[in-house]
Amino acid sequence: MSIDFEFDREHLWHPYTSMHSPLPVYGVRAAEGCELVLDDGRRLIDGTSSWWACVHGYGHPALLEAISRQSQQLSHVMFGGITHESAVELARTLIAMTSPSLTKVFLADSGSIAVEVAIKMAIQYWQGRGQPQKQKILTVLGGYHGDTFAAMSVCDPEQGMHGMFGETVTKQFFASAPPPGFERLLAEDDLQSLEQQLLDHGTHIAAVIIEPIMQGAGGMRFYSPAFLKALRELCDRYRVLLILDEIATGFGRTGKLFAYEHAGIEADLLCLGKALSGGYISLAATLCSDEVASGISDSPAGVFMHGPTFMANPLACAAARASMALINENHWPQQVAAIEAQLNRELVPARALPQVADVRVLGAVGVIEMKGAVDVALAQQAFVELGVWVRPFGRLLYLMPPYVISPTQLTRLTSAMLEVAAMAGICKGQHSPSHG
Repeated sequence: MSIDFEFDREHLWHPYTSMHSPLPVYGVRAAEGCELVLDDGRRLIDGTSSWWACVHGYGHPALLEAISRQSQQLSHVMFGGITHESAVELARTLIAMTSPSLTKVFLADSGSIAVEVAIKMAIQYWQGRGQPQKQKILTVLGGYHGDTFAAMSVCDPEQGMHGMFGETVTKQFFASAPPPGFERLLAEDDLQSLEQQLLDHGTHIAAVIIEPIMQGAGGMRFYSPAFLKALRELCDRYRVLLILDEIATGFGRTGKLFAYEHAGIEADLLCLGKALSGGYISLAATLCSDEVASGISDSPAGVFMHGPTFMANPLACAAARASMALINENHWPQQVAAIEAQLNRELVPARALPQVADVRVLGAVGVIEMKGAVDVALAQQAFVELGVWVRPFGRLLYLMPPYVISPTQLTRLTSAMLEVAAMAGICKGQHSPSHG
């Protein structure tokens, strides 16, 4: 059966699109390995891991078998008053993989909800410690943490996508973005803005939230481990919790199992998602320390006030157990290192293009930043014609491929990136013969 594109156009919302003039969509009927198979039979090499989640590629037999086996036994059950093996064993695995201090696991439905949970945990913790005035969150500009309301409140209010919601979004405290550059040495005033906010408002701040080392959807910016280490020290000095959002960076993407390992620190609360289930079923997790859990339990409510219907869904937990088993086979360090080396070699020529502002690589992330906003429809069409799937946003063309990608497939992607970056009219406002 063919896809009814007209019905899709008239009735289906896609992410960040208008119903008046929706962006074109491409029908996918199958996916395997690192390739998407379109409804017309064309095959596209996927450079995005389906928004950074499908790190093991598509159709992986271990994940499919785990989901199938679980579906024959227990596909869903409420988590209130009930538990099951997949949830218990997944939590055991996550506790073993992450920092020693992170001992409690909340299994949520999605990354945004994992962030909501962390924020609620931080606020409830301080209620249990006799400081109910600590209701605010401090973060940095340039960040992105999701599209639900608490998550929106800690996304960049100036350059982000949520300004239109005005007073309905809680006003939080913001400091300057981390100075760019993974190799940057820490300067004396790099955290001055953060410390000033803590000095001015620390008695009302429950936690700092940040994406460690890489700010993702806010602009794919890399910053130094020294900054993150200094931030941990700042949180300790001013007695606020540190929430690390590793939804995009977790499970090897930056070259470490978790990005916070670059700085040798631990979080008070840790948000995980995306690659957690290998991208096969929506699942996320929020981990916290014994101290945070104790504070929450000492709060007036006496319990943590959150409980999604599909919390710890057995199918999702089974997929995540299989995904974590593949991660723990420990092939990813070599895979990510090889991807990083190849991206560094093959994206370098883009620096010579007049409309390119920057080229940067960290782990299995490669970014070409343009000097103007990319025409997404034009770029998307060009990429598809070149046999690859790359989804630009803002001024960025970027790659976050599956770890299992072959060198030949990756070269197809980097070559397409260079070709599209060089196109006339690829940035909005430039003259393009075919697009006026």
